[in-house]
Amino acid sequence: MAVDPSLAALGLDVVPALQPLAYPGRPVRQPSLLTGGELLPLGVRPLPLGQWLVAGQPLDEALAERGAVPVSGRHPVIAVGSNASPAQVAYKLLGRSLSAAVPMVPVRVRGIAVGCSAHIGRAGYVAAAPYIDPAAETSLVVSWLDRDQFRAVDETEFPNYRRSLVPGDGFGLTLPSGEKLGSASLYVSSYGVLVDPGTGLPRPGGGDQAALLASLIGDSAALRGLLGPGPADWVRKAAADRRLRELGTRAFADAGWALPQPGFP
Repeated sequence: MAVDPSLAALGLDVVPALQPLAYPGRPVRQPSLLTGGELLPLGVRPLPLGQWLVAGQPLDEALAERGAVPVSGRHPVIAVGSNASPAQVAYKLLGRSLSAAVPMVPVRVRGIAVGCSAHIGRAGYVAAAPYIDPAAETSLVVSWLDRDQFRAVDETEFPNYRRSLVPGDGFGLTLPSGEKLGSASLYVSSYGVLVDPGTGLPRPGGGDQAALLASLIGDSAALRGLLGPGPADWVRKAAADRRLRELGTRAFADAGWALPQPGFP
């Protein structure tokens, strides 16, 4: 029986920008081609990515059939948060009337861990952000974006994030085929990452958003007064009021929770 490739049928249709407590959404778990409302399996081969197979057809040919740019004309971009969610990526691109044909592949990355950005985003959630951890080895989704898609994603990330070019030889960027990427772009928080006051270490990111917000409210009277008493109140208030987002972000810094991340290229 054929598998329905729609995001809804796959349980991947939740858009964190529209449902903030669902952040970061559900990521791609296997190499795939996002086509907008569908996610097609991408067969790994010991060949360059453009020759991996989509329904028996080389990826570059499948992209060309959709009027899309081949892999060689695209920019690999590492996701640590909701950009690993096909629904979020499609939402960002289709909302700007762009093609949402995007290869998305989990890639092994060394030296980068996932924390929480020390700011409150437009949708009201506290988004994920990368930080340097030499001991870390993580599977992170890489999306191959054409020029217009790349520019659009930039617009959704700036000014809260800056784009860094991560060298493959320093971070071991390895595709499932064993091929090494020469480099990839990565969005690094302009505010640094949140420190857990109990441990002094970066708070883990990319997990249960409601639990994260509840923990932040519990640890800070200032945040509790601004955005509490609960996670649903936080995202509702923050999404509606830029000033509250700015005050909450300032509260992170005032509490000494914002750890700068100068180590990225």
